[in-house]
Amino acid sequence: MDELLKLLKRNALETPENLAKMLDMSADEVRRRIAEYEKAGIIRGYQAVVNEDQLTINKVTAVIEVKVTPEREGGFNYVADRISKFPEVQSVYLMSGAFDLLLFVTGKDLKEVAFFVSEKLATIRGVISTSTHFMLKTYKAYGVLMEPPEGAERLKVSP
Repeated sequence: MDELLKLLKRNALETPENLAKMLDMSADEVRRRIAEYEKAGIIRGYQAVVNEDQLTINKVTAVIEVKVTPEREGGFNYVADRISKFPEVQSVYLMSGAFDLLLFVTGKDLKEVAFFVSEKLATIRGVISTSTHFMLKTYKAYGVLMEPPEGAERLKVSP
């Protein structure tokens, strides 16, 4: 990944002028490269990292592992594409290990997520089994700590 993309991942609100100074190039060149990344689909969007634990919203997030039977021609793509279309599904990843897909799903409560799993996800052709884990607290997301560090305390080293 080039340096411009690394800087944008750290802070997408950084101005082209500041990025240009950091990269020793012109602001116009930075704007041009960002536009190229967006057009090519490398940059897919911009989002703020929000500490939802501090908000007073009714929302539950679940991590769901899914075991599927791959399609003859499309592999895992058919099932992954179908699952991706549900509004409850925030992310879908193909992974190695005992399960094939990893989903991040949101709902207003446990019952809504359970309904999604039993009535929508489990009924998809090719889904063999699921394992659902509910997220209780977020400590770090997208490289950002959710709790500010308490002072510059050093870790204790035991002999």
